[in-house]
This record gives sequence, structure tokens and C-alpha cells, in this order.
Amino acid sequence: MFTGIVKGLGTVVSGHARPGLASFVVELPAGYADGLRIGASVAIDGVCLTAAGIDGDKVSFDAMQETLERTTVGSLVVGSRVNVERSYRVGDEVGGHVVSGHVTGTAEIVAVDAPENNHVITFRAPKEWMKYILPKGFVALDGCSLTVVDVHRADATFTVWLIPETLKITTFGFKKSGDKANLEIDSKTQAIVDTVEAYLSKS
Repeated sequence: MFTGIVKGLGTVVSGHARPGLASFVVELPAGYADGLRIGASVAIDGVCLTAAGIDGDKVSFDAMQETLERTTVGSLVVGSRVNVERSYRVGDEVGGHVVSGHVTGTAEIVAVDAPENNHVITFRAPKEWMKYILPKGFVALDGCSLTVVDVHRADATFTVWLIPETLKITTFGFKKSGDKANLEIDSKTQAIVDTVEAYLSKS
């Protein structure tokens, strides 16, 4: 489990693709791999991956076909910057919300606006997911716990506003229209919506 509070940026330094499997190495922020063990979970752009090898700050991961098809991991290349968060430990402060790293799919950036001292990104998601995205609710985008501001169901879009600190330590500081982000719907919201729908359909 994760908190959605990204700790910094990692860099893909090597990769190898095979049929149905991609292996790649990410150089984590300096010292962030200290104490990390093989088999531990690390969120890479919000995708829960298992540390398969550790060499100083460089950690290797494997991604199966399901992960490659559902997330942006399959598009990573050498030089790609990624958001990084190690798994939550009991006693840690939960500054965001509980994030599983089990990505629902991807959302596309359709607009990036920068009103004075602000940064607003509009995403488009598949319409069937929009019922789980609520104003003032939260989602995880590329592993970042973010509050939803506006929701436009007619065109399946929603907006988030980003503070300077988030822009500084995550990939959202340089993302642009047309880029995609890994989207994880809040599981509690999904459970409530599905339960209510099931009840109403029986009524």
C-alpha cells in the first residue's frame, strides 16, 4: 500500500523488452533505496512493482503483459522520468490517501492551464469510470494523491490543481497535453457507487 505522496523523481537508466515482459532499471533519488530489499514494493508512476534487483540507488523491475497493456509502463524508455514512492509502513504519516498501486487504466491530459501562481490540468478518462470521480473526491494520478476540483461528465473530463511543491517533485511539472497518466480510482468510492447501483437496480 502507498499514501500517494510522491517522494521524488527517478530516471529509467536501462530496459529490456521480451514477449509479454519488460524489465527496466530505475535510478531512485539519492539514498532512497537505503534499506530496500528484493521483493519490496515500489510505486513507479503509481504502478506497484516488485524490486527484482538492487545496486545502490539503481533498482530493477519486471512488468508483465497486463501491466504493460493497462498502464504507461510499456512506454517508458531510457531517460524517462518517473514518480517514485516506497510502500507505506505502519506508523508513517498518511498525507494523501490509501493507494494500492493497482492502476485502473490511463487518463489523457487534454489541457494544461497556468493562471497566475496556479497550475491546472484537465484529464479525459473512459466514460465508464467517470461515475467514480467526484468533485472534492480524490484519485491517484501517476501515484500522486490529488483532489478532484471540477467534473464534466458530458465530455468525460475532470480537473486537478497542483501546488508548486507537487510540480517540483513530480513529473506533472513537465507533462503536456496529449500525455497520459496512470489513474487509480479510489476503491472505497468505487465500492459505494457499485453497492448503491446494485441496490437501486434490485429496487
